[in-house]
Amino acid sequence: MAAAGAGCLRRAASALLLRSPRLPARELSAPARLYHKKVVDHYENPRNVGSLDKTSKNVGTGLVGAPACGDVMKLQIQVDEKGKIVDARFKTFGCGSAIASSSLATEWVKGKTVEEALTIKNTDIAKELCLPPVKLHCSMLAEDAIKAALADYKLKQESKGETEKK
Repeated sequence: MAAAGAGCLRRAASALLLRSPRLPARELSAPARLYHKKVVDHYENPRNVGSLDKTSKNVGTGLVGAPACGDVMKLQIQVDEKGKIVDARFKTFGCGSAIASSSLATEWVKGKTVEEALTIKNTDIAKELCLPPVKLHCSMLAEDAIKAALADYKLKQESKGETEKK
């Protein structure tokens, strides 16, 4: 019951904060106009929000944060037996650029192998979202979260292999 109440409260807060009546673009405040439409799209319609079972051997979890701005990002990947990322989820506490970077990162890792996912760079994320220099740390967090999730997955695979040998 408490979880349902918390979920309801969270949805209500999101609706209030994210879905409040918007002004026409020409009347937006200066900060709102600074976000590129791709950032706004991922912020208003985030892809792959949620969690995977962190205890599963085929799920890697990366949790990273930026002390300077307070952004915290959790990114999880699910890998099949062939080494392909079949699912990805994120939860981010941060600005619109951090949420957009997380959302885009989950889209990009899906369908890639673990090795291919390691090639995703913050500069690619920043370029795709047209992030200004002051928001580049958000794309760096996304890259770090991907790497942390992949490292966690690999660590679980190593311990799984050692357990199977015994």
